[in-house]
Amino acid sequence: MTSKYSPGPHSRISLSDDRERFAAALFDRLWERYRTRVSHVGVYERVIRDAGATFVNDHIAFRTFAWQRPFAGIGSVSRIFEALGYVPAGCYHFADKHLSAIHFQHPNGEFPKLFISESKTWELSESTREIIGRSLAAHREPVLLEMLARLADANLSPNDDSLLAQAAAVIQERPWPAPEKADVETLNNESQYAAWVLVHGYEVNHFTSLINSHGVAALDDIEKTIAALQQAGVPMKAEIEGERGSKLRQSATEAAVIDVAVRENGRETTTPWTYAYFELAERGEITDGETGRRGRFEGFLGPQATNLFEMTRVRGK
Repeated sequence: MTSKYSPGPHSRISLSDDRERFAAALFDRLWERYRTRVSHVGVYERVIRDAGATFVNDHIAFRTFAWQRPFAGIGSVSRIFEALGYVPAGCYHFADKHLSAIHFQHPNGEFPKLFISESKTWELSESTREIIGRSLAAHREPVLLEMLARLADANLSPNDDSLLAQAAAVIQERPWPAPEKADVETLNNESQYAAWVLVHGYEVNHFTSLINSHGVAALDDIEKTIAALQQAGVPMKAEIEGERGSKLRQSATEAAVIDVAVRENGRETTTPWTYAYFELAERGEITDGETGRRGRFEGFLGPQATNLFEMTRVRGK
């Protein structure tokens, strides 16, 4: 599970029952593999540790294909988390990217939000749909209702390692065989998002630091945090999404590149491809239109997310 040298950020959540303990353990398991692949995360951890700051994970993002036969899309990922108590909280549409997304929240507000998107494949070219279809034809069986029922059970054991491994595998194991390298490269010409999903499946796309949680003057806004990461050698997105004083400001590290499994000339091999980045989010306050109360903005803004999708574009592609 999580490294004894780097406990996952979700271990700090105030947990009220065993289902919440299971959910936190699942997130920390996803975090552990993600952080071993994205070296920038370790640098961030060191920066906040040296500053005496606190890391709270604001949200986790996942990507999927919307498909009919077999059925796939946002539900391929969300149902695991919905069984653990998450509910839809906002819908988003990205016309120029041919994407839709839903963000989910947990009744325990300390849990990270989830941002799950899907490629509207019917809006892509026929040749691209054919490439995607070749992989999805071999999509694994959907998550069984029995598994979802166990996750939703109030008596769920947080120490059920077998169930934890099964739930993590839904995210961490690509749901179809290694794609053809030529197909990945061709797909990337039309949609870098679709090429990313083809090679990674439903893997974590990014975790996110909530700047508001840092709690120290040296890192109390997104500019200071970016500067500290850059000074530590982390390559960052050139621009900050969102103006000072707005309800959401975001930036990110550059995406890590890892070797992914592909097929070429009849044999399985690997090719380097962008994997994930580490995101920063600074949230401002808004006034609730119904109650008139001030509170932190917990949603997402489409134009900002549109630009952040581009962080996984393969350079030179």
